[in-house]
Amino acid sequence: MFLRPILGFIGAIFALALVCSLFSGLKTYFTNPPAPLASEEFHKEPKPLHLASDGPFGKFDKAQLQRGLQVYTEVCSACHSLKLVAFRDLKALGYSDAEIKAFAGSGKQWKIEVPSINPDTGEATTRKALPSDTFPAPFANDTAARAANNNALPPDLSLMTKAREGGAAYVYSLLTGFQNQPAELLKKFPDAKTPPNLHYNPYFANLNLAMPPPLTTDGQVTYADGTKPTVDQMAKDVSAFLVWTAQPDLERRHAAGLAVAIFLLIATILAYLAKQQIWHGGAEPDVRVTGVLEPKNQAKTRRAKNKAGVAG
Repeated sequence: MFLRPILGFIGAIFALALVCSLFSGLKTYFTNPPAPLASEEFHKEPKPLHLASDGPFGKFDKAQLQRGLQVYTEVCSACHSLKLVAFRDLKALGYSDAEIKAFAGSGKQWKIEVPSINPDTGEATTRKALPSDTFPAPFANDTAARAANNNALPPDLSLMTKAREGGAAYVYSLLTGFQNQPAELLKKFPDAKTPPNLHYNPYFANLNLAMPPPLTTDGQVTYADGTKPTVDQMAKDVSAFLVWTAQPDLERRHAAGLAVAIFLLIATILAYLAKQQIWHGGAEPDVRVTGVLEPKNQAKTRRAKNKAGVAG
Protein backbone atom coordinates (compact mmCIF):
# COMPACT_ATOMS: atom_id res chain seq x y z
CA MET A 1 0.00 0.00 0.00
CA PHE A 2 2.80 2.37 0.91
CA LEU A 3 5.27 0.95 -1.67
CA ARG A 4 3.93 2.87 -4.68
CA PRO A 5 4.34 6.38 -3.16
CA ILE A 6 7.87 5.51 -1.99
CA LEU A 7 8.90 4.25 -5.46
CA GLY A 8 7.33 7.32 -7.05
CA PHE A 9 9.28 9.60 -4.72
CA ILE A 10 12.56 7.80 -5.51
CA GLY A 11 11.85 8.04 -9.24
CA ALA A 12 11.16 11.76 -8.93
CA ILE A 13 14.49 12.25 -7.13
CA PHE A 14 16.32 10.43 -9.95
CA ALA A 15 14.50 12.48 -12.61
CA LEU A 16 15.35 15.71 -10.78
CA ALA A 17 19.02 14.69 -10.59
CA LEU A 18 19.11 13.97 -14.31
CA VAL A 19 17.52 17.33 -15.16
CA CYS A 20 20.00 19.15 -12.91
CA SER A 21 22.87 17.26 -14.54
CA LEU A 22 21.59 18.19 -18.00
CA PHE A 23 21.34 21.90 -17.22
CA SER A 24 24.72 21.84 -15.49
CA GLY A 25 26.32 20.28 -18.56
CA LEU A 26 24.68 22.80 -20.88
CA LYS A 27 25.84 25.67 -18.70
CA THR A 28 29.40 24.35 -18.70
CA TYR A 29 29.35 23.88 -22.48
CA PHE A 30 28.19 27.42 -23.22
CA THR A 31 30.26 29.17 -20.56
CA ASN A 32 33.42 27.12 -21.18
CA PRO A 33 33.20 25.60 -24.70
CA PRO A 34 35.72 22.90 -25.69
CA ALA A 35 38.94 24.16 -27.23
CA PRO A 36 39.22 23.80 -31.02
CA LEU A 37 41.43 20.96 -32.29
CA ALA A 38 43.82 21.04 -35.19
CA SER A 39 42.45 17.70 -36.42
CA GLU A 40 38.98 19.21 -36.68
CA GLU A 41 39.97 22.44 -38.40
CA PHE A 42 42.60 21.16 -40.85
CA HIS A 43 41.24 17.72 -41.68
CA LYS A 44 40.04 17.45 -45.29
CA GLU A 45 37.38 15.31 -46.91
CA PRO A 46 38.56 12.87 -49.63
CA LYS A 47 39.15 14.22 -53.10
CA PRO A 48 36.61 13.24 -55.76
CA LEU A 49 37.59 10.05 -57.59
CA HIS A 50 35.69 8.59 -60.54
CA LEU A 51 36.26 4.92 -61.39
CA ALA A 52 34.73 2.67 -64.03
CA SER A 53 33.18 0.58 -61.22
CA ASP A 54 31.17 3.49 -59.82
CA GLY A 55 27.38 3.59 -60.03
CA PRO A 56 24.73 0.88 -60.45
CA PHE A 57 25.99 0.02 -63.96
CA GLY A 58 29.70 0.15 -63.09
CA LYS A 59 32.14 -2.41 -64.42
CA PHE A 60 35.78 -2.99 -63.62
CA ASP A 61 38.44 -1.67 -65.95
CA LYS A 62 40.65 -4.79 -66.11
CA ALA A 63 43.60 -2.90 -67.53
CA GLN A 64 43.48 -0.50 -64.59
CA LEU A 65 43.13 -3.37 -62.13
CA GLN A 66 46.22 -5.04 -63.58
CA ARG A 67 48.15 -1.80 -63.18
CA GLY A 68 46.87 -1.52 -59.60
CA LEU A 69 48.05 -5.06 -58.90
CA GLN A 70 51.48 -4.07 -60.19
CA VAL A 71 51.58 -1.05 -57.87
CA TYR A 72 50.53 -3.19 -54.92
CA THR A 73 53.11 -5.87 -55.79
CA GLU A 74 56.03 -3.50 -56.25
CA VAL A 75 55.22 -0.88 -53.61
CA CYS A 76 52.46 -1.69 -51.10
CA SER A 77 53.25 -5.37 -50.48
CA ALA A 78 56.47 -4.41 -48.69
CA CYS A 79 54.35 -3.49 -45.64
CA HIS A 80 50.69 -4.37 -46.22
CA SER A 81 49.11 -7.81 -46.46
CA LEU A 82 46.25 -8.95 -48.68
CA LYS A 83 45.29 -12.05 -46.74
CA LEU A 84 41.71 -12.45 -48.03
CA VAL A 85 42.69 -12.66 -51.71
CA ALA A 86 44.02 -15.82 -53.38
CA PHE A 87 46.35 -15.79 -56.38
CA ARG A 88 43.80 -17.78 -58.40
CA ASP A 89 41.31 -14.93 -57.90
CA LEU A 90 43.45 -12.90 -60.32
CA LYS A 91 41.79 -14.81 -63.15
CA ALA A 92 38.97 -12.26 -62.86
CA LEU A 93 41.49 -9.57 -63.85
CA GLY A 94 42.10 -11.25 -67.20
CA TYR A 95 45.11 -13.44 -66.38
CA SER A 96 45.37 -17.02 -67.64
CA ASP A 97 46.10 -19.98 -65.37
CA ALA A 98 49.69 -20.14 -66.64
CA GLU A 99 50.21 -16.42 -65.97
CA ILE A 100 48.82 -16.75 -62.45
CA LYS A 101 51.04 -19.75 -61.72
CA ALA A 102 54.09 -17.83 -62.96
CA PHE A 103 53.10 -14.71 -61.02
CA ALA A 104 52.74 -16.62 -57.75
CA GLY A 105 55.60 -19.08 -57.93
CA SER A 106 58.27 -17.89 -60.32
CA GLY A 107 59.83 -15.53 -57.77
CA LYS A 108 60.15 -12.77 -60.39
CA GLN A 109 56.92 -10.84 -59.83
CA TRP A 110 55.85 -12.05 -56.37
CA LYS A 111 58.91 -12.51 -54.18
CA ILE A 112 57.39 -13.21 -50.75
CA GLU A 113 57.28 -16.93 -50.01
CA VAL A 114 54.58 -18.82 -48.11
CA PRO A 115 55.32 -20.13 -44.58
CA SER A 116 55.58 -23.91 -44.55
CA ILE A 117 57.03 -26.91 -42.68
CA ASN A 118 59.99 -28.95 -43.90
CA PRO A 119 58.59 -32.49 -44.29
CA ASP A 120 61.97 -34.05 -43.53
CA THR A 121 62.98 -32.10 -40.43
CA GLY A 122 59.68 -30.64 -39.23
CA GLU A 123 61.28 -27.21 -38.98
CA ALA A 124 59.62 -24.00 -40.12
CA THR A 125 60.54 -22.97 -43.65
CA THR A 126 59.05 -21.21 -46.66
CA ARG A 127 58.08 -22.25 -50.17
CA LYS A 128 57.05 -20.71 -53.46
CA ALA A 129 53.40 -19.66 -53.59
CA LEU A 130 50.78 -21.71 -55.41
CA PRO A 131 47.69 -20.33 -57.19
CA SER A 132 45.55 -21.73 -54.37
CA ASP A 133 47.46 -19.74 -51.72
CA THR A 134 46.35 -16.36 -50.45
CA PHE A 135 48.79 -13.48 -50.73
CA PRO A 136 51.35 -14.11 -47.97
CA ALA A 137 52.00 -11.32 -45.50
CA PRO A 138 55.34 -9.48 -45.62
CA PHE A 139 55.97 -10.12 -41.91
CA ALA A 140 55.89 -13.30 -39.87
CA ASN A 141 53.63 -11.78 -37.19
CA ASP A 142 52.35 -8.49 -35.78
CA THR A 143 55.37 -8.07 -33.52
CA ALA A 144 57.73 -8.23 -36.47
CA ALA A 145 55.51 -5.84 -38.42
CA ARG A 146 55.54 -3.29 -35.59
CA ALA A 147 59.29 -3.62 -35.13
CA ALA A 148 59.83 -2.73 -38.79
CA ASN A 149 57.40 0.21 -38.79
CA ASN A 150 58.18 2.29 -35.68
CA ASN A 151 55.71 0.26 -33.59
CA ALA A 152 52.86 0.93 -36.07
CA LEU A 153 50.98 -2.07 -37.44
CA PRO A 154 50.30 -1.77 -41.20
CA PRO A 155 46.66 -2.77 -41.78
CA ASP A 156 45.59 -5.49 -44.16
CA LEU A 157 44.31 -3.99 -47.42
CA SER A 158 41.85 -6.71 -48.48
CA LEU A 159 38.77 -4.77 -47.32
CA MET A 160 40.30 -1.31 -46.95
CA THR A 161 37.93 0.45 -49.36
CA LYS A 162 34.96 -0.99 -47.45
CA ALA A 163 36.40 -0.33 -44.00
CA ARG A 164 37.17 3.37 -44.46
CA GLU A 165 34.67 6.14 -45.00
CA GLY A 166 35.12 7.42 -48.51
CA GLY A 167 36.29 4.07 -49.86
CA ALA A 168 38.55 4.33 -52.89
CA ALA A 169 38.50 8.14 -52.73
CA TYR A 170 39.96 7.97 -49.21
CA VAL A 171 42.79 5.66 -50.32
CA TYR A 172 43.54 7.84 -53.34
CA SER A 173 43.49 11.03 -51.27
CA LEU A 174 45.71 9.53 -48.58
CA LEU A 175 48.32 8.36 -51.11
CA THR A 176 48.48 11.75 -52.80
CA GLY A 177 47.95 13.93 -49.71
CA PHE A 178 51.34 13.87 -47.99
CA GLN A 179 52.71 17.40 -47.52
CA ASN A 180 54.50 19.68 -45.09
CA GLN A 181 52.50 21.09 -42.24
CA PRO A 182 50.88 24.43 -43.16
CA ALA A 183 52.37 27.45 -41.47
CA GLU A 184 48.85 28.50 -40.51
CA LEU A 185 48.40 25.29 -38.52
CA LEU A 186 51.64 25.75 -36.60
CA LYS A 187 50.78 29.39 -35.94
CA LYS A 188 47.35 28.59 -34.55
CA PHE A 189 48.27 25.29 -32.85
CA PRO A 190 51.96 25.43 -31.87
CA ASP A 191 51.65 22.17 -29.93
CA ALA A 192 50.31 20.29 -32.96
CA LYS A 193 53.67 19.94 -34.69
CA THR A 194 54.07 16.55 -36.36
CA PRO A 195 56.06 14.29 -34.00
CA PRO A 196 59.24 12.53 -35.15
CA ASN A 197 58.71 9.42 -37.32
CA LEU A 198 55.21 10.57 -38.25
CA HIS A 199 54.08 12.23 -41.47
CA TYR A 200 51.54 15.00 -42.00
CA ASN A 201 48.54 14.16 -44.17
CA PRO A 202 45.33 16.24 -43.95
CA TYR A 203 43.22 13.32 -45.22
CA PHE A 204 44.10 11.17 -42.20
CA ALA A 205 41.85 11.44 -39.15
CA ASN A 206 44.38 12.97 -36.74
CA LEU A 207 46.56 14.52 -39.49
CA ASN A 208 49.66 12.47 -38.64
CA LEU A 209 50.33 8.86 -39.55
CA ALA A 210 53.26 6.49 -39.29
CA MET A 211 53.25 5.44 -42.97
CA PRO A 212 55.75 7.42 -45.03
CA PRO A 213 54.69 8.46 -48.54
CA PRO A 214 54.71 5.20 -50.53
CA LEU A 215 54.39 6.89 -53.94
CA THR A 216 57.09 9.53 -54.13
CA THR A 217 58.11 10.05 -57.77
CA ASP A 218 56.72 9.58 -61.25
CA GLY A 219 57.98 6.41 -62.87
CA GLN A 220 58.30 4.56 -59.59
CA VAL A 221 56.56 1.65 -61.33
CA THR A 222 57.03 0.81 -65.01
CA TYR A 223 53.65 -0.18 -66.40
CA ALA A 224 53.60 -3.11 -68.80
CA ASP A 225 50.89 -1.50 -70.95
CA GLY A 226 52.84 1.71 -71.46
CA THR A 227 50.62 3.97 -69.34
CA LYS A 228 52.50 6.96 -67.94
CA PRO A 229 53.13 6.10 -64.26
CA THR A 230 52.61 9.45 -62.55
CA VAL A 231 52.02 9.50 -58.80
CA ASP A 232 48.40 10.45 -59.41
CA GLN A 233 47.89 7.61 -61.91
CA MET A 234 49.50 5.01 -59.66
CA ALA A 235 47.33 6.13 -56.73
CA LYS A 236 44.17 5.84 -58.86
CA ASP A 237 45.14 2.41 -60.16
CA VAL A 238 45.92 0.87 -56.77
CA SER A 239 42.70 2.41 -55.34
CA ALA A 240 40.70 0.76 -58.14
CA PHE A 241 42.49 -2.54 -57.43
CA LEU A 242 41.55 -2.35 -53.75
CA VAL A 243 37.91 -1.79 -54.74
CA TRP A 244 38.13 -5.13 -56.55
CA THR A 245 39.77 -6.94 -53.60
CA ALA A 246 36.96 -5.71 -51.31
CA GLN A 247 34.12 -6.39 -53.79
CA PRO A 248 35.22 -8.98 -56.36
CA ASP A 249 31.57 -9.84 -57.11
CA LEU A 250 30.57 -6.22 -57.81
CA GLU A 251 29.78 -6.78 -61.51
CA ARG A 252 27.71 -9.88 -60.73
CA ARG A 253 25.72 -8.02 -58.08
CA HIS A 254 25.12 -5.13 -60.45
CA ALA A 255 23.85 -7.53 -63.14
CA ALA A 256 21.61 -9.34 -60.63
CA GLY A 257 20.23 -6.03 -59.35
CA LEU A 258 19.45 -4.87 -62.88
CA ALA A 259 17.65 -8.14 -63.68
CA VAL A 260 15.59 -7.87 -60.48
CA ALA A 261 14.70 -4.24 -61.23
CA ILE A 262 13.51 -5.17 -64.76
CA PHE A 263 11.50 -8.11 -63.38
CA LEU A 264 9.80 -5.93 -60.76
CA LEU A 265 8.99 -3.30 -63.39
CA ILE A 266 7.37 -5.87 -65.71
CA ALA A 267 5.52 -7.50 -62.81
CA THR A 268 4.17 -4.11 -61.71
CA ILE A 269 2.90 -3.34 -65.22
CA LEU A 270 1.21 -6.77 -65.51
CA ALA A 271 -0.39 -6.38 -62.09
CA TYR A 272 -1.79 -2.97 -63.04
CA LEU A 273 -3.20 -4.28 -66.33
CA ALA A 274 -4.77 -7.25 -64.53
CA LYS A 275 -6.45 -4.91 -62.06
CA GLN A 276 -7.81 -2.79 -64.90
CA GLN A 277 -9.12 -5.87 -66.70
CA ILE A 278 -10.69 -7.74 -63.79
CA TRP A 279 -11.68 -5.28 -61.08
CA HIS A 280 -11.74 -1.83 -62.61
CA GLY A 281 -12.87 -2.13 -66.24
CA GLY A 282 -16.36 -2.50 -67.83
CA ALA A 283 -19.50 -0.31 -67.95
CA GLU A 284 -21.52 0.64 -64.92
CA PRO A 285 -24.02 -2.14 -64.01
CA ASP A 286 -27.76 -1.49 -64.67
CA VAL A 287 -29.65 -0.74 -61.47
CA ARG A 288 -33.47 -0.56 -61.34
CA VAL A 289 -34.65 2.90 -60.47
CA THR A 290 -37.92 1.61 -58.92
CA GLY A 291 -38.37 -0.92 -56.16
CA VAL A 292 -40.95 -3.58 -55.20
CA LEU A 293 -43.04 -1.10 -53.20
CA GLU A 294 -43.65 1.15 -56.21
CA PRO A 295 -47.46 1.16 -56.93
CA LYS A 296 -47.13 -0.12 -60.49
CA ASN A 297 -44.94 -2.98 -59.38
CA GLN A 298 -47.30 -3.87 -56.53
CA ALA A 299 -50.24 -4.00 -59.02
CA LYS A 300 -48.27 -6.32 -61.26
CA THR A 301 -47.47 -8.52 -58.29
CA ARG A 302 -51.18 -8.76 -57.27
CA ARG A 303 -52.28 -9.65 -60.82
CA ALA A 304 -49.64 -12.32 -61.03
CA LYS A 305 -50.72 -13.82 -57.69
CA ASN A 306 -54.45 -13.79 -58.64
CA LYS A 307 -53.70 -15.47 -61.92
CA ALA A 308 -51.68 -18.12 -60.19
CA GLY A 309 -54.25 -18.55 -57.43
CA VAL A 310 -51.86 -17.54 -54.70
CA ALA A 311 -53.34 -15.86 -51.64
CA GLY A 312 -51.91 -12.71 -50.15
